[in-house]
Order: sequence, then C-alpha cells, then structure tokens
Amino acid sequence: MNTLKSMKLGLAGLAIGLTAAIPANAEKLTLSSSGGQVAQLMQGVFTGPFTKETGIEVEYLATTDRASAIKAMVLAGNTIWDVTELNAIEYATASLSGWLEPLDWAVIDPNNMLPDSAKLGDAGIAATYSNILAIRTDKGAAPGSWAEFWDVENFPGPRSLQNQPFDNLEFALQADGVAKEDLYTVLSTPEGVDRAFAKLDEIKPHVVAWWTTGAQPIQMLADGEVHYTSAFNGRLTKMAAEGQPVQIVWNGGAVKPSYVAVPKGAPNRATADKFLTFMLTSPERAAGFASYAPYPFFTKGLYDLLPTEKGIILPTHPDNLAQQFVSNDLYWGANYNELNERWQDWVLE
Repeated sequence: MNTLKSMKLGLAGLAIGLTAAIPANAEKLTLSSSGGQVAQLMQGVFTGPFTKETGIEVEYLATTDRASAIKAMVLAGNTIWDVTELNAIEYATASLSGWLEPLDWAVIDPNNMLPDSAKLGDAGIAATYSNILAIRTDKGAAPGSWAEFWDVENFPGPRSLQNQPFDNLEFALQADGVAKEDLYTVLSTPEGVDRAFAKLDEIKPHVVAWWTTGAQPIQMLADGEVHYTSAFNGRLTKMAAEGQPVQIVWNGGAVKPSYVAVPKGAPNRATADKFLTFMLTSPERAAGFASYAPYPFFTKGLYDLLPTEKGIILPTHPDNLAQQFVSNDLYWGANYNELNERWQDWVLE
C-alpha cells in the first residue's frame, strides 16, 4: 500500500480505547504490514476492533521486503507471521515459490461477500488502485478507450505512457480489439506478446514522454505538455477536485491489487482465517477504510455505505470495476524479467 496522503488527521484517535484486557493464555495473531499512516489505519479499522470483538491480541509488525522474510522463515521451518500484507511483486514471488498457505474461502468467506476475482487460491485481494487513461477535457475530442488513444487522426495531441511493459501490453491489446477477459490468454502466447508490441509500434512515435513516477503524468497534464496519458486514479481525482480540466476514463483501466496471505507454516492458522474474515468480508470495515484512503476493497455492500460522490470516484465501484481488468500479478511475476528486457530494448530503438 502506498503512503496515504489523504488520510485525515483524526485517524490516530480511531484506535483509542479499542484494546481490551487480554488474558495471558489468549489466542494471538502476528500481522506483518506497513508502517506509518498505514499502521495507524490498520489499527483503527481492523486490528483494534478485531481484538475488542474477539479478545485475540494482535502483534503488528511494520515490515519491508516481506517476500525475502517469508522465504527465510519457510526455509528455516520457523514461520512466526500468521498473516501478511503483500504488494504485487511480493505476492507473485511468494506464490510462485510456494511460500503461502492455500486458503479455504468457504471458511473465510462463508457468506460470499467477496467476488471470485478477489479470492485467489493463496491470497485475498485487499486495497486497490487503478492505472487508467487520463485526459485533458479542454483539448478537443477526448478519447474514451485505448482504441481511441491509439487513434491519432481523430484524437490528435501529445501522449504519454509509463516506461514499463506491464499494463502497456494489456492496453495495446485492448486497442487492437482483445476483450479484457482474454488479455492474459493472449499474452500467454508468443504470438500474443508479438501482437502487443506490434500495436505499441503504432503509438510509439506519438508518445512524447515515458513516465517513471506517479507524479509525472499528473504534472504533464497540468502543464498541457500531454493531452492524454496513463496515470494512477488517486492523483487524478485530486487534480480534478482542484478544478483542473481533467477526467478519468475507466474503460480499459488496470486494477492494481494489494494482497493479504498466510505464510507457509503459520503457527496460528485458525486465528489467521478469523482475521481474514474480519478484514475482508465486512462492508462496514471496508467503508471505514475507504473513508480515509482512496484504495478500496472488493467487499460487497461497501458502496451502499459511502456517499455517492465518494464512491463513484473509486476503482472498485461497480460502474468503474465493470469497465476494467484486474492486473494478473502471477503472470507478471513469471514473465516480467523476459518482457522487461524486451521492453527496454524496444523503447530505446
């Protein structure tokens, strides 16, 4: 999860009074996650209320490089974490290496509060953001899809894309007519990868900048240096709220997940399942999280509890989610090195 710059100053107060007295022999849970404001948010919305409701003490560990830590624990046969947050790279590494426990979703989500897309075999999808098409609305006709982004005759103007193969290959295939449901089936073949790069060849002469940080496309849009670009939704939402002539195009966007999982050999497995149920399947807690940070969960009923104007700008809102695909981090974990080498050669040609 990224630093939550929009978090309200009163967040720390959420946790006050939530920790109940814990008997010495009570169940315990060790949770590995991020520090700083994320830790405050987790305490206020999840770990504090979990302890109050269940009596289970949570030891919260602010950690980095979690994949390496899980590897060391698993290889040593001494896993001390029960639940861990994972970013995309960490999840792909741990999953493909077999360092995560399989999850029984009939136990964790008995009431089916999560869509199937958020329930993976060894992880649950938690917070999300999106990489979307961002446009200036005062520069003539505005593209409404990646196919129109590629259509430089009817939608002229300077463009920008991220300097990475992921998302761009998916965007290119959509521009070439591939349905979002079929993206990774096509990309799983050499012919599909060649097709994506061939489509990228068409747009490359019209890309004036290849951005590397999330702030760059926003600044280029603000300055009018580009009219259309890929960008992260949270930054663009803030820009629009400040009155600038910009708009998110959800059509064809990439939903970018973060994950929660149980490391192989977790000492308190049943307790871990209880916490995953508590964290992922409550619309009330999901709404509480989204009220402080624009990185919503998939939990059903979340948007019934948020003001319409708040919900409609978030990536997992049903109207927005239906237009996007969820990034397949296992695909990228298995193929990134090879595709990034090809990308770096291609972008320098």
